[in-house]
Amino acid sequence: PKDAHALMNEIMKEACGVKAIAVVDSSSFVSAGETVLATGVENTLNALSTVIGRTLMAVRPYKAKLNIINAINTDMYTNRLRKVSFYSKDSLDSGNLNTDLFSKNLYNGYDNGSNSGASTASMWVQDKPVALEVNFGGCSTWQECLTTYKYQLKNAFRSEGDFNTFISGIMTAKANDIEMRKEAFNRMLVLNAIGATYQSTATECKVNLTDEFNKKFGTEYTSVQLRSTYLKEFMQFFVSRIKQDMRKLTINSKLYHMSPSKTVDGTTYNTILRHTPIDKQRLMLYNPLFMDAEAYVFPEIFNTKYLDIGKQYEGVDFWQSISTPEKVDVTPAITNSSGQCVKGTNTKIDFVVGLLYDVDALMVDYQLDDVSTTPEEARKHYRNTWWTFCRNAIYDPTENMVLYYMADHAA
Repeated sequence: PKDAHALMNEIMKEACGVKAIAVVDSSSFVSAGETVLATGVENTLNALSTVIGRTLMAVRPYKAKLNIINAINTDMYTNRLRKVSFYSKDSLDSGNLNTDLFSKNLYNGYDNGSNSGASTASMWVQDKPVALEVNFGGCSTWQECLTTYKYQLKNAFRSEGDFNTFISGIMTAKANDIEMRKEAFNRMLVLNAIGATYQSTATECKVNLTDEFNKKFGTEYTSVQLRSTYLKEFMQFFVSRIKQDMRKLTINSKLYHMSPSKTVDGTTYNTILRHTPIDKQRLMLYNPLFMDAEAYVFPEIFNTKYLDIGKQYEGVDFWQSISTPEKVDVTPAITNSSGQCVKGTNTKIDFVVGLLYDVDALMVDYQLDDVSTTPEEARKHYRNTWWTFCRNAIYDPTENMVLYYMADHAA
């Protein structure tokens, strides 16, 4: 198990704008206000004023975003996930007729053997399937703690009702922290997928929309021009492109994903075919860009023929940092040509537009969500509540995925 609390804290601070965007290394896993009043404070937390009026709790429930990611549960007993795929193999010579290659498949006196090469091999020739097994193992864990006091804080409130409101506020704030940590874990997985796809050797997996637009129309517009002066033309182009890609993903092919090589009995196999039906496709798009063109873009994509907006799509307000919402700076875990998980190189992308992927390409394995409360400390009258989380972020590059971004160079 990897202790992930530092990574969760880093991503959450960037997401909230507390820290500027910095390199997030996912490869090892995949405020203002007066705080003290002149009337004094209670001496337990040293933060709550001794009030004589009404207290308002400045906290609201928060719901984690990026929930479009597929969730599975292997629990703590079996926290390894085995995924088996099969290589595509070539067809064999025909033996049911006399052909230009084997003219004596049907010949007096010949049996069902190869007959010194004059006919095809026996019907009992063995042709085993070639399987690729990929294992997703590991565990990222972190804890949350909350101390609650039985008596000590009551002198800060006018009534039992006010005190209960305060306790409710504490629990809401802690629940919000937990939700944001869950979101940070999901965001780390998305960032890893973006960085790894950008480094993929499967060129169809990454689309520089600026280059593709200029190639199609013979122009030399910059990314900024396409997002401003020529926004309508660019959006029309993008909608057409993404609809084409959605259709292409439904075709069984070697494109849009990687195929690790495997040698069996002296023969090397490197063709894993994948197809993604429309209902298994998921799409994330950068919200600020598409809000500008929502009226004429969304109706073209979100209908029953393409994507169900409620289940298959999520708008992303920022990828890594709310301060620089369109940028990504990540060092991802990648899979090499031999199928080994290794640390990739640092990836910086100035403008990420979206991610189209198979539902099985990104998954979060929820291994453990536990909450336990200690007995009361008899001398000091407090209790601790502990939340424990164990997760595994699963990125499978052998499943279909397309990264859309904008850059003023052929990258």
